[in-house]
Amino acid sequence: MAIKQGDTLPDTTLVEMTADGPAPVKLSDKTKGRKVVIFAVPGAFTPTCHSAHVPSFIRTKDQFDAKGVDEIICVSVNDPFVMNAWGEATGATAAGITMLGDAESAFTSGIGMDFSAPPAGLMARSKRYAMLVDDGVVSLLQEEENPGMCEVSAGEGLLASM
Repeated sequence: MAIKQGDTLPDTTLVEMTADGPAPVKLSDKTKGRKVVIFAVPGAFTPTCHSAHVPSFIRTKDQFDAKGVDEIICVSVNDPFVMNAWGEATGATAAGITMLGDAESAFTSGIGMDFSAPPAGLMARSKRYAMLVDDGVVSLLQEEENPGMCEVSAGEGLLASM
């Protein structure tokens, strides 16, 4: 069953690239006592994700900061090496957006947001969504009807609903 507003996020470990290499990140540590935006994409470097979704959060980061958001996290079913390269290529890392890999799709499938599109080579990937999380609880969730769209899950779309 897909996660919904009012649900608590599962305590999952994702992976981020650090100066010392890949490092585990407990999602509960990122969300406990904090207001966090998590947005997810079907794949790093894929067209809509690269040209629309990530840039929308770079453009709106200051507006989220002004609304008291402590951190913006991008999650994709990719390894931390790809997420690191993608964060650098898009400017997301320089903008202060945290890029976390969900290589095994444990978080994505755990919240019921996984899908597969074999003809496109996308297996066990994440649906496109954005959520506002307050102290580990989903207070706002906006999922796109189609993974190729980026409207309600874009930075501007989430801000408009906050």
